[in-house]
Amino acid sequence: MSLSVRQVSKRFGDLLANDAVDLELSAGTVHAVLGENGAGKSTLMKVIAGTLSPDAGEIRLDGEPITLGSPGAALAAGVGMLAQEPLVCLPFTARENFRLGSRWSLDEAGRLLTHEGRRLGFDIDPTALTRTLSIGERQQLEIVRLLARGIKVLILDEPTSGLTGPQREQLFSSLHRLADEGLIVLFVSHKLPEVNELCGSVTVMRHGRVVGERTLPQPERELVNLMFEHGLTEAPRSPVATHLSSVAELTEVSAGYGRQAIVNVDLQVGSGEVIGVAGIEGSGQAALVRVLAGQTPVRRGRLRINGRDLTGKGPSEFLAEGVVFVPGGRLEEGLLPGLSISEHLELAHGQRFVVDWKHAGERAQAGIEAFRVRGKPDTAVDQLSGGNQQRVLLSLLPPKVSLLVMEQPTRGLDIDSAAYVWGRLLERRQQGTAIVFASADTDEIRTYADRILVVFDGRVIANRPSADLEASELGGLLGGVAAR
Repeated sequence: MSLSVRQVSKRFGDLLANDAVDLELSAGTVHAVLGENGAGKSTLMKVIAGTLSPDAGEIRLDGEPITLGSPGAALAAGVGMLAQEPLVCLPFTARENFRLGSRWSLDEAGRLLTHEGRRLGFDIDPTALTRTLSIGERQQLEIVRLLARGIKVLILDEPTSGLTGPQREQLFSSLHRLADEGLIVLFVSHKLPEVNELCGSVTVMRHGRVVGERTLPQPERELVNLMFEHGLTEAPRSPVATHLSSVAELTEVSAGYGRQAIVNVDLQVGSGEVIGVAGIEGSGQAALVRVLAGQTPVRRGRLRINGRDLTGKGPSEFLAEGVVFVPGGRLEEGLLPGLSISEHLELAHGQRFVVDWKHAGERAQAGIEAFRVRGKPDTAVDQLSGGNQQRVLLSLLPPKVSLLVMEQPTRGLDIDSAAYVWGRLLERRQQGTAIVFASADTDEIRTYADRILVVFDGRVIANRPSADLEASELGGLLGGVAAR
């Protein structure tokens, strides 16, 4: 079996996202596609998967042309894709999502989901409402659904952004096994160590063109030089103040239900402090950050923000106290598909009933430049790459924030963009802004957090300065070592 991409081009208005791209892959290949945000990687993957119709070019699987611009035809031919934003129906249960487009009964779908999920090391409750699953668990659901349909080409666009270390290792082991069985795996990622670990070859894209191909592993510096025309951005760090005024305080707080719950959590967050929250999916870290943002109500205990008791209050009360929440689900909770960057900035910061669109465009252009968004003021956010959507979301932050709560703040960002964004975020601590963020990337937590919380089985089992927590010890804590 072979996959052949020949002279594929795709344009969005003035933006040439793919410019005569060629790609040739054979059975049993695990192949990486690298490039900075906006390089054209996701566009190419969507063309191969039939989600987008190219302006020119053709794609052949095992010598036979694939009908372009039709996801159904691509799936029938054996091409399946896990997009950056999981394609799931949130009101449905996991097994209802799993059986969409199939003839399985609900019970059959549940059994198959459980069996195939466990084979890959995933633990997904078939009866759970999909809206209660984390981003990582929704990705796992989609991966299992695609494999259950017998695909020959599996496209993974940033698949590890919501996975912890053990889950990632299990996924990589499964992908190697699938390649040994003759599948072609296309792996899009910004994490160079993962690319070197998993893949045997790589194509690097820049500004819509292929600029290089290499066998793997390769020195990361060489891959970086291919990806970026400029040097990497360094995120400035400054030491946290030793005497901090309290911004948030949790006292014996319990909240949430099931795998998304916390129990008897005590926590104080100081002004200018950066706290990283780590935990395996379903350990309760999502509930913790959402409690701090007023998104998940407190069932027991007390919650204070800036000294004010907000126990039982809604998100609007938290916002009035300067608490801002950046969700992990960009298009589900953070942005409005179909609206432009200008319209988002106006909704976030506009103060008039009658919109001055010239002023709105200028405001949007300033946000675009501040966060290096590859788009124009009138670009709809759902036409942007995942990384650029993330930067638009961060550009919506108000000027003054008391407590900034974030889920997966750099999901979908390349290494240079992630460093740049963190540089902008860390500037806010000089104004006294406290930052609490949850991330599946333990390297991100260890790099940018002053203090690390580890959540296991709904409880905080570690609350340590990041400088005192080695990577190996953090890995053990994620597995609940300290809880034994």
